Amino acid sequence: MDIRKVKKLIELLEESGVAEIEIHEGEESVRISRGHSLAPAPAPASAIHQVAAANPAPAPAPATTDTSFAVANDEPEELGDIVNAPMVGIFYEALAPGKPNFVELGQSVKKGDVLCIIEAMKIMNQVESEYSGVISKIMVENGEPVEYGQPLFLIREA
Repeated sequence: MDIRKVKKLIELLEESGVAEIEIHEGEESVRISRGHSLAPAPAPASAIHQVAAANPAPAPAPATTDTSFAVANDEPEELGDIVNAPMVGIFYEALAPGKPNFVELGQSVKKGDVLCIIEAMKIMNQVESEYSGVISKIMVENGEPVEYGQPLFLIREA
């Protein structure tokens, strides 16, 4: 893997506040983390390069203060299918500034429709819907960094 790509990954990690990122490219992979892991992961047959970011992040805030995609206790639980982020990157709701959003709240979508873009390493990756239904909740703001597996959309049956 090119060292320039590794440096870009480190920059992305520092800018986003994400604790760890792992990228696979062919048979090569790289994992970059800000802190120490409790147990080392087993190494696959291919070479793995581990790079620690130069400045470790301060201790993360308690989970109770992060309300970006948590549901408050007094709200009724919403039913539907959740579309999660398939990668770490920056969430964009439109193709470019000034362009219409891919989806809006209350809009009907079909399986395979593009919901948003996640930018990772200057590459724009389209996120397609895994479900058909109506967008009932958008859980991320435009331009926000997202982590792998973070909920992005709630889609309920039409």
